[in-house]
Order: sequence, then structure tokens, then C-alpha cells
Amino acid sequence: MTTKRSWTADAPLVIAHRGASLLAPENTMAAFRLAAELGADAVEFDVKLTRDGVAVIHHDMSLGRTTDGVGRIKDINSTELLKLDAGLKFGENFRGEPIPTLEQVLLEFKDQILLNIELTNYTSPTDALPQTVLFNLNYANLADNILISSFNLIALRKINRLNPEIRTALLIGAGIPGWIRRPLENLTPYDDLHPHYNLITKQLVQRIHLSENRINTWTVNDYDLMVELMSLEVDGIITDDVRSGIRAREACLLP
Repeated sequence: MTTKRSWTADAPLVIAHRGASLLAPENTMAAFRLAAELGADAVEFDVKLTRDGVAVIHHDMSLGRTTDGVGRIKDINSTELLKLDAGLKFGENFRGEPIPTLEQVLLEFKDQILLNIELTNYTSPTDALPQTVLFNLNYANLADNILISSFNLIALRKINRLNPEIRTALLIGAGIPGWIRRPLENLTPYDDLHPHYNLITKQLVQRIHLSENRINTWTVNDYDLMVELMSLEVDGIITDDVRSGIRAREACLLP
């Protein structure tokens, strides 16, 4: 199992996108455990609120793609949600794998691996998700190995206001034009920039580093592209393919 690293001292980091999601059902404890076993430095996962205000790990607004449930996360109480099967659609070996809560993930992995929590309250950008996540972090007595990311600048600003010690990252999509990206950066407090890999240039990496911030890019599953991006000195690669990410880093670090 990997030794926990630092968001600031170690680069390039291999960040498992929704866990080791190439080999296990995304956003499940099975995927997170496998990522740690394979040697990932961090796991990235998506957090939403249930109807009764519990922070759970799930990417889509609705349940149908990855679970045996139907409906939207925000319309279902946690007691019902946690009965669903989030593994069988990936493979028979994962039958019965549940949707995890944020509390479960924090308690199991806080001493094992870096954690990148994406706030995905994109259809309800002013809800209580930031406060709920911070409550869970306080309950787990955890902050140092956490990075909170989002496309939602309202949520990131709220995190920064409530606890400026928590590391935050602004996600930038490939389709956002440059004339919007820079004002968005200026309006959002962040420690790390998380642009889509199509946006990565040497100039962008240098600009972010000159501002004493870090830059991690998503979601990169091609080995040659990983090597290319690491050669540009990005600080982290977010990937579904942890094993290829580790191989790419080893290749880049060879003398």
C-alpha cells in the first residue's frame, strides 16, 4: 500500500480518478482501496448531498448509469440510497458494492492516501454541501491531506471563507474560452488549478508555478500523453489508469 504523500512537496502525483476506475466501479470503496494498493498518491471522488443532507460519493445527478437505483441523489434519503448496488453494473465480482458516504471514506483513508474531494453541487450551487463537507473533515480530525476541487466558484469561495486553511482547486473544462478562464481564475480563491489536459501548455504551467500555485490535469488515460504532460512539469495527473500513470512517472524520473 502506498505511503501518504504531500500535495505540495511531491510531484508529479498520480491521482486516481474516482478511484482505480479502470479496474473497479467508480466512486466505491473497492476502487479507492485498489488505487491505494496500486500505489496511487491520491484518490479523486465526487460528493453530493442526499435528501436528508448526508454527503455521499457519486458522480452523476441520477443513479441509473452506475447503480441499480433510479432517480436523483438529492431526492432520496441516505437510508434508501445506501441499500443500492453500485458495483454489479461494472462486474459480477463487485456485486453488492454500496455507494459510500464521505464519512466512511475519510475514516478509512485519512492515514493512507491524499484525498481530492470534488464538490459536484452544480445544479444547486448554493446548497449546504461545502458546510457538510467541512463538518465531516472536522469530525475526522482531518485537513492536511485534503484538496477540495470544483467547477463551482460559489462553493470554493464558501470553503475558503469558512476555512481558509483547506487546500482548494479550481476545475477548468476544455470548452471554456480563454477570455472567460482568466476572469474565472481571478474571481476564485484556489491553491491548485485543474484544467482539462487539452488546455495544458508550457506557458500555462510556468504561469501557475510563478504564482506559487500547483497544476494538476484531468482525465488522462493515454500513456504517451501522460509522459508528455509530466515533461511539461504538471504537478499531477488525474487518471482512471493508475498503473499507466505510475509507469509514466517512472519513465519521466529516469536519469
